[in-house]
Amino acid sequence: MRPRIVEGKEFSVVGIEARTNNAQEMTKDGLIPRQWEKFFAEGMLAKIPNKVSPTIYAVYADYASDRKGDYTFVIGAKVRDTSAIPAGMVAKKVPEGKFAVVTSTKGPVQKIVPQAWQQIWSFEDNAQLGGARSYKADFEVYDQRSRDPQGSEVDIYVGLK
Repeated sequence: MRPRIVEGKEFSVVGIEARTNNAQEMTKDGLIPRQWEKFFAEGMLAKIPNKVSPTIYAVYADYASDRKGDYTFVIGAKVRDTSAIPAGMVAKKVPEGKFAVVTSTKGPVQKIVPQAWQQIWSFEDNAQLGGARSYKADFEVYDQRSRDPQGSEVDIYVGLK
């Protein structure tokens, strides 16, 4: 399935962050699963002020280079403003721009999201993504379709040039 292309407005997410890369995430030392555990175990969503909605966002930003380089990973919520950032959290801006939207299959979230990223990387290699990646910001949207961890569906927005 070919991604749909959308224009997105700038927005901010407040949440917890980690600096990682895809090579590390393919090992048992991956930080992203631990960030998700911390986010839920510590009830982070409830601690974020000025939320637009209960939808969870996972943002990939501050890319050192491309998909092989380091990036910042933030889990949090879209906010109306960043005037109140709780201790231990950060605000990350997602710039306006063009995005390719890939919708995952439905299933266990820990399986479908990596599969969707594999599909994105294959699109990127085969020029089916809809344009060259910008490596400014990408994000995953965990809305009402992903409330059941075993039957989730997630949209992944990939920034394009």
